[in-house]
Amino acid sequence: LAADMAMGHHEHWDGSGYPSGLSGEKIPLSSRICAVADVLDALISARCYKEAWSEDTVKEFFIKQSNSQFQKELVDILLSHWDEFIEIYR
Repeated sequence: LAADMAMGHHEHWDGSGYPSGLSGEKIPLSSRICAVADVLDALISARCYKEAWSEDTVKEFFIKQSNSQFQKELVDILLSHWDEFIEIYR
């Protein structure tokens, strides 16, 4: 499971990701979920090289990337449970 997550969380739903160019359900579910969590954390967190994005900007990013970078159903789950995920993050 950990290997799938590590190897597949940069794959994109539309096949444009890396390292293997997997697409759709060829990407393990654990990797697809990890990709959403990883990007959410990266965008909403301040880093030494960037400011944190606003919650609205992060939501807009996920909406735009739905069905391309991320599986649409996972984006829908994220957005419909947004407050819960942000509470866990904090």
